[in-house]
Amino acid sequence: MPSQVVNNAALSCTMSLGTPSTLGVLPVNRVMSGGQPAANIMDHKPFVNIRPFPTCFAPANPTVIAATAAKAGVATPAACVPNTPSPWVPGATNVLIGNMPALDDVSKCMCVWGGVVGVTFAGQATETIP
Repeated sequence: MPSQVVNNAALSCTMSLGTPSTLGVLPVNRVMSGGQPAANIMDHKPFVNIRPFPTCFAPANPTVIAATAAKAGVATPAACVPNTPSPWVPGATNVLIGNMPALDDVSKCMCVWGGVVGVTFAGQATETIP
């Protein structure tokens, strides 16, 4: 069964190198899981919820474009600037948090620059979503 994703869950991105990022979940929905605020699919805002990854090598990322141009066209990873305007999909439609589907650890979030953000650790290991 999928796990409920909470504040400080570990995230990975298909266009990132190095260490993972973390998910930030504000306690606005007043639902806790494993001692942390529980996430829903609307927790996708860049910098607030999806924090930057250490590096990015997505060719469409403006920072990568600038770094590559500065190296005379040699593909160069650069700072991550998450651009995730859409909610996580699919979410757990049978469990609602703040009137939205809960975020489970099998959901994905698409970055405009071409990366796919996923959950590598839900932030807690006791609560599952049926």
